[in-house]
Amino acid sequence: MTISIVQCILIGLWTGLCLMGMLFGIYTNRCLVMATGVGLILGDLPTGLAMGAVGELAFMGFGVSQGGTVPPNPMGPGIVGTIIAITMKDAGIDVGSALALSFPFAVAFQFVITATYTFATTLSSMAHKALERKDFRGFRIACNSTVCVFGLVGFVIGFCGALSSEGLQRVISLIPAWLSTGLGMAGKMLPAIGFAMILNVMAKKELIPFVLLGYIAISYMGLPVMGVAFLGTAMALLVFFHAGKRSEASVEEVEVEFEDGI
Repeated sequence: MTISIVQCILIGLWTGLCLMGMLFGIYTNRCLVMATGVGLILGDLPTGLAMGAVGELAFMGFGVSQGGTVPPNPMGPGIVGTIIAITMKDAGIDVGSALALSFPFAVAFQFVITATYTFATTLSSMAHKALERKDFRGFRIACNSTVCVFGLVGFVIGFCGALSSEGLQRVISLIPAWLSTGLGMAGKMLPAIGFAMILNVMAKKELIPFVLLGYIAISYMGLPVMGVAFLGTAMALLVFFHAGKRSEASVEEVEVEFEDGI
């Protein structure tokens, strides 16, 4: 599949918008959002949604920064991974292989984003100095420049990633079949590793029964994902209402003890 120059520009604009939305806290820099937009632009929405879902599962754990570590950037699978999955679909590259192939780009993009953050710190000092001079126009320009810089960086990443798709196809076509199969298996394991990483951070001993319940529902009962979601919602509501009754009972006991004391 060949990507036209118009599609390259659209992917660049979409990447820039997603990266700018990150500054406003609206989570447009997530794999699912970016991959869905790329899928729409390239005319293959199902592959875009599949790539976004697999990327979200993997980055559920990889996207959590532990200590001083910096996780890979979701633009790797969200933009480049989706481009690889769509353009190389006829060559036998599935979303798992595309996810594995996109991780070097995810690491490289994080270096670019870190450098952009470092450059943006100079704009903060410029805004502070403009405010001291009561130059409100300069203050607005310095504040909005951060958004513009991230938008420009996102456009360059998306445009260059789409424009170099033919080169990526040539490089990937040189990969032997056995290595491509191995990358596909590794890519399918990444979501499980990401989920295990997030459980390692968030799971408490009180929540282990719910984790086991979800595993039993999927592996032995064969429930679909929506069925497990409804089951989890019902269990969460039961725990919430039960906890509310316990707190009310404890308040009543305290009131009774207070009356007896009087």
